Amino acid sequence: MTEVIGVRFKKVGKIYYFDPNGEKMFIGEHVIVETARGIECGEIAIANRMVDDDDVVKPLKPVIRIATAEDKRRIAENAEKEKKAFKLCSEKIAKHKLDMKLVDVEYTFDNNKILFYFTAEGRVDFRELVKDLASVFKTRIELRQIGVRDEAKMLGGLGICGRPFCCSSFLGEFQPVSIKMAKEQGLSLNPTKISGTCGRLMCCLKYEQNAYEDLLRITPRVGAYVSTSEGKGTVVEVSLLTGLVKVRLDKASDGAPMIFDRKAVKLLKDGHRSREDRNSKEEEALKSLES
Repeated sequence: MTEVIGVRFKKVGKIYYFDPNGEKMFIGEHVIVETARGIECGEIAIANRMVDDDDVVKPLKPVIRIATAEDKRRIAENAEKEKKAFKLCSEKIAKHKLDMKLVDVEYTFDNNKILFYFTAEGRVDFRELVKDLASVFKTRIELRQIGVRDEAKMLGGLGICGRPFCCSSFLGEFQPVSIKMAKEQGLSLNPTKISGTCGRLMCCLKYEQNAYEDLLRITPRVGAYVSTSEGKGTVVEVSLLTGLVKVRLDKASDGAPMIFDRKAVKLLKDGHRSREDRNSKEEEALKSLES
């Protein structure tokens, strides 16, 4: 077992483990640590705890120090520099007529590097832009192309539910979301209904997926042949959340289907969910929402 603390460098970013160096540290404190990008200041998200050695990436780097008043002053200064750098870089992009959108600017704590995050439809030749920026800032410049989901996480906003984006409020890392989840949850496959502001599938499709998978295992499919207290029949509709199954009985094939609790029907022959018969071209068109 190894004693660690968890540190994040962005408001809702990934948590990295560091060696507390024998000190007791608390959530919310700021610490100075060494990372692959150099010396950085991060916020403690996980206080001292013991974890399995297999969960730690070796070598585990120690905390250099708890952030001082001077360190916090430098962070505030960097935030002001980032605003000015954003404006200047936007002007340079327009000057070079590059097809790219600047999203965010980040100074490393030690000012050894400035990172410019941008989105673009394809590859962008920004070599001249980097030279131009380096001549102004006199430090290392890195331009990093990000995806639309990362852009939404950085900028924030409100989702169709009226709440702040999940990605910018509490999701440390993006979870894979698929069209299969939307289909199994019985949602409309209209892209405007299941897509977030970023244009990709909504992250919240992941939250209830495990529950839906459990319900699908114990609920007869549409088309299944079942036995009920009123006789045998075919399942024509299913409500996973309420547990109700609508069955068209053999003895009343022209009549209205009857509704039963899923516990009151016995599966005789499995059926096929309508999702399996969906047009393959439509499926392919929706795949773009997953990336």
